[in-house]
Amino acid sequence: MVEFAVSVTAALLVVVLWELAARAGIIAPQFLPSPSRVVLALWTMLKEQNLVWHVAVSTARVWIAFLLAAIMAIPIGIMMSSYRIVGAALEPMIDFIRYLPVPALVPLSIIWFGVGEETKIFLLWLGTFFQLVLLVADDMRRVPQEFVEVARTVGANSRQVMIDVALRWMGPTLLDNLRITLGWCWTYLIIAEIVAADSGIGYVIWTARRFVKTPEVMAGVVVIGLIGLVTDQLLRLLHRRLFRYL
Repeated sequence: MVEFAVSVTAALLVVVLWELAARAGIIAPQFLPSPSRVVLALWTMLKEQNLVWHVAVSTARVWIAFLLAAIMAIPIGIMMSSYRIVGAALEPMIDFIRYLPVPALVPLSIIWFGVGEETKIFLLWLGTFFQLVLLVADDMRRVPQEFVEVARTVGANSRQVMIDVALRWMGPTLLDNLRITLGWCWTYLIIAEIVAADSGIGYVIWTARRFVKTPEVMAGVVVIGLIGLVTDQLLRLLHRRLFRYL
């Protein structure tokens, strides 16, 4: 409870200092509008620009891309660490691709998938999968070999070793890595939604930028931050509930 109070107090202090600096003219409003103007812009966007719909669209895109990345990355990462031949074949390629900047691949994505939803999902997936698969492989490599040997000694088959030993051991770090990579997925949202989009928070921010509506740009950024904060805290709560023994 003390930590929560400290967090809230620190956040309020930053907002108050930001408001005072904006009202005193220390910060030019066209570059960084005051929190009160951002809140007013947010209220206007909720009433007149169908912001809730745009938030829902963006959230759906992020979760579809993230779940696709997780469904693919978890088994591939486990195989990479379990079988040397698989790791030798895939790890160099994954290392190469994960360093490619996602914005540079936007033109190729349009050529491959056009300007529909597929391109947006692909860009979000691209920014998540290659990072996550290596994190999963590292988690699997950290499973103590003696645990596996003991399980084999008492007669456990490969499936039992995987479910009862490996996944139980790597569960806490795996959930943490999923939480972190979900945050990365959100950071690519603007890139994904400037590709011939007509919906989503990224589209709203990009449209406001074209007309130099800085309060609306900031409001969109704040919405993304709030969604990320709530999601992160829910996943932390899930982590504590699932792994009470830690």
